[in-house]
Amino acid sequence: MKYIFITGGVVSSLGKGLTSGALGALLETRKLNVRIQKFDPYLNVDPGTMSPFQHGEVYVLDDGAETDLDLGHYERFTHCKLSKFNNLTSGQIYEHVLQKERRGDYLGKTVQVIPHVTNEIKARLYAAGEGVDVLITEIGGTVGDIEGLPFLEALRQFSLEVGRENTLFIHVTLLPYLKAAGELKTKPSQQSVAKLREIGIQPDILVCRTEQPMTDDMRQKLSLFCNVEQKAVIEEMDVKRSIYELPLMLAEEGMDRLVVDKLGIDAPESDMSAWSSIVRRLVSPKGGEVKIAVVGKYIDLQDAYKSIYESLAHAGVGNDCSVKIIRVDSEDVERDGAQKHLSGADGILIPGGFGDRGIEGKILAAKYARENKIPYFGICLGMQIAVIEYARDVLGLDGANSAEFNESTLYPVITIMDDQKDIVDKGATMRLGSYECALVDGSKARSAYGQNSVRERHRHRFEYNNAYRKRLEEAGLMVAGLNPKRNLVEIVEVKDHPWMVGVQFHPEFQSKPSKPHPLFCAFVAEALKKASAEKK
Repeated sequence: MKYIFITGGVVSSLGKGLTSGALGALLETRKLNVRIQKFDPYLNVDPGTMSPFQHGEVYVLDDGAETDLDLGHYERFTHCKLSKFNNLTSGQIYEHVLQKERRGDYLGKTVQVIPHVTNEIKARLYAAGEGVDVLITEIGGTVGDIEGLPFLEALRQFSLEVGRENTLFIHVTLLPYLKAAGELKTKPSQQSVAKLREIGIQPDILVCRTEQPMTDDMRQKLSLFCNVEQKAVIEEMDVKRSIYELPLMLAEEGMDRLVVDKLGIDAPESDMSAWSSIVRRLVSPKGGEVKIAVVGKYIDLQDAYKSIYESLAHAGVGNDCSVKIIRVDSEDVERDGAQKHLSGADGILIPGGFGDRGIEGKILAAKYARENKIPYFGICLGMQIAVIEYARDVLGLDGANSAEFNESTLYPVITIMDDQKDIVDKGATMRLGSYECALVDGSKARSAYGQNSVRERHRHRFEYNNAYRKRLEEAGLMVAGLNPKRNLVEIVEVKDHPWMVGVQFHPEFQSKPSKPHPLFCAFVAEALKKASAEKK
């Protein structure tokens, strides 16, 4: 059993998650069974209650765990199927330790960070590594953060317990480029590694994020001052076109060879042909371009709809076309009307979300898509928006709404789930995780999936109100997917429309560049058809 630990220094948001995912992908090309996990030092139990402004998107796993968005990178880059045990926070650790203390499990001993907190962290490492060849663990934050110290101390102890020959430390750092001096600076990286060594951890590999190419002299300098072999100083330049170039870039730097050599792993040479094919379709597609308008209220936040954007890119790979994303603020649509912001779109997508800000703009966007026969994909809230718009403008239920936005509406076509009505706590209490969806014959969803039943991941409290189902279906809003156990509507489609589909679940959480999600592929294919027809 081999363990790889990835730490970061100098600044946050360096791309440790992408580096972890890309390394996992490289090791998989060498026929190794890999699992990746994230340790986050913040005190929240999970990111489920955190604002997108603070944290970006919340990524949901099959078992319902609400996790850090980096786990999305892990699952997209590799074949990992992750669980709640693969995202550990300080909040979870301290909660567990205090529960044990209250039960008397420590037999009256004084509870301390060392050994009680560090023992809990190490226990998670032992458990998470079962059944794989290599466990990659990313440590959130940067070296020197107070809240991260117990995790780094636990890693130091762990490497001694399992043997230094079975552990590998990779430190991701920044080489800032100073335009005035016209050069990259290594001093911040030297200081970062020095801080790590003070804690008792010597990195084996140094991954240097940079905007400019490194020189041999710079590699020598970093090797000397950071006590890392020169061949283990890895250049990781900003990718120019797609994050999926990263495995190829790291392969060129020989990172996978370094890892298997340093860990003493006997593995075949890597085969990067599949990744080369993916990148070719991303950077040089043969099938033209489609413009997809994503209408949301966190448009200015890069990570708020991360999985949506990536899934659209994957659909571009699946259709061998370029997908240009137009980010549209729903409040702008509410203020100016849909025509001004959506007239050039080949497809319109409304993602999930909470709260009533910008809702009327999203409803206008759905109406614009329906009336102008523009391919529409509604995800979670986007599905509910399509139902509200249809009830208002086709069924004639003036003021129809979701009970989330207007509790006193006369026509609550979207209502709170029965098992959510008495819930007070907000964390981990929604309908979360993977549930079955039975697909209706003749539906566009059934055609896209090519099978009768699927399982998709959910994260919501409100649902389609079955009390309006008969009237809506008679008016042309088809129910195309149902949860068979609870008779919950999972998919709706507008019958007299080329492709207007809304899903209550989050298909973006199961899309990969190597296996684009069927619904995203079908949506982009329909948008491509529209774009091609307009050119003619």
